[in-house]
Amino acid sequence: MKISVLGCGRWGSCIAWYLDKTGHQVLSCGLSDAPEFIALKETRKNDYLSFPESIEVSDDLAYAVERAEVIVISISAQHLRDYMEDVSKHNLDGKIIVLCMKGVEESTGCRLSEVVSSFVDEEKTPIAVWVGPGHPQDFVKGIPNCMVIDSQNEEVKEMLVHNLSSSLIRMYIGNDFIGSEIGAAAKNVIGIVAGMLDGLNYQSLKGALMARGTREISRLIEAMGGNPLSAYGLCHLGDYEATLFSKWSHNRMYGEKYAQGAKFEKLAEGVMTTKALKKLSIKYNVEMPIVSALYDVLFEEKPMQQAFEELFGRSVKQEF
Repeated sequence: MKISVLGCGRWGSCIAWYLDKTGHQVLSCGLSDAPEFIALKETRKNDYLSFPESIEVSDDLAYAVERAEVIVISISAQHLRDYMEDVSKHNLDGKIIVLCMKGVEESTGCRLSEVVSSFVDEEKTPIAVWVGPGHPQDFVKGIPNCMVIDSQNEEVKEMLVHNLSSSLIRMYIGNDFIGSEIGAAAKNVIGIVAGMLDGLNYQSLKGALMARGTREISRLIEAMGGNPLSAYGLCHLGDYEATLFSKWSHNRMYGEKYAQGAKFEKLAEGVMTTKALKKLSIKYNVEMPIVSALYDVLFEEKPMQQAFEELFGRSVKQEF
C-alpha cells in the first residue's frame, strides 16, 4: 500500500521504518523547521534508526495526503486538533486515517478519534487506532511484540491487521474502540506514577499500582460505554511492561525524575492525559484515586509523598 506517515519523531520514524520493512511504499512527512525532520532529511537517520533509500522524506503535506491510501498520524496528542486543521484542507475521501498515538485531548476530554472525526466524514474516511506495547529501540534490534488495531469499521481494521502484521509485530483485531483508546492513553498516566515509585525506591508498590490501576481504568472505560475487560488487554495492562518498567519509557522516566527533583525534557504524554482523565472522572462520576493523586501532585502542588501516603492509606475496602 501507499502509506504516508505524518510525524517523524521517535514513533513516527519507527512506524515509517517498520512499514517500509513490511513491503509498503512509505513516505515520512514532517514539518520543515522541526529538528527531527531536518535530521532525517539531511542524514536519513536519528537517535533510534536509519532510513533506507526506499523511504521518501518530504515536508509537503499536500503531496503526502494526495499520494496515500493510508495516512498514519503520529504526533503529540495535544497538537492533533491544530494539525487536523491543516490536514483536512486536502481531499481525504477514500483514504484511511490511522492514529498511532496515545492520549486524550486535555481541553475537551475527547478521544483522539473524536478529534479527527470532527474534521472528516467517517463514511468516506474511516478512522482506526494502532496501539499497544513496544519501543523503537527494541523493534530496530528485531525484538518482537504484539499490538492492536481497532476501528468502528470492521472491514478496515481487518484489512489493516492483515496488511500490517509481520514476524516483528503481531497485530490483533481490537473489538472495543472506546476501550482501546482510553486504555492506551491511561497507561501513560499509570506509567508516571510507576516512575515516581521508582524515584522514591518504593518499587514494591508497583504490584498494587498495576492491580488497582487496571481496575480503575476499567471502571472509566465501562462508564464511557466501552468494555471494562479492554483494560486487561494489550491496549492497557499489556502495555505495562513497556511503560511501567522499561528504561525507554518517557512517562516512567518523567515520574522518576520528578521524584528526584530533576527535569525530564522529552515528551511525556501522560502529563496532560492526567488532566483529561481527571475531567472524565468527574464527567462520568467514576472514582479514580490514582489519577486524582497524580493530578494533585502535578497540578495542585501537593507534596508527592503526602499524596501517596493518603492514596495507600485510604479506608479499608473490598479488593473488587
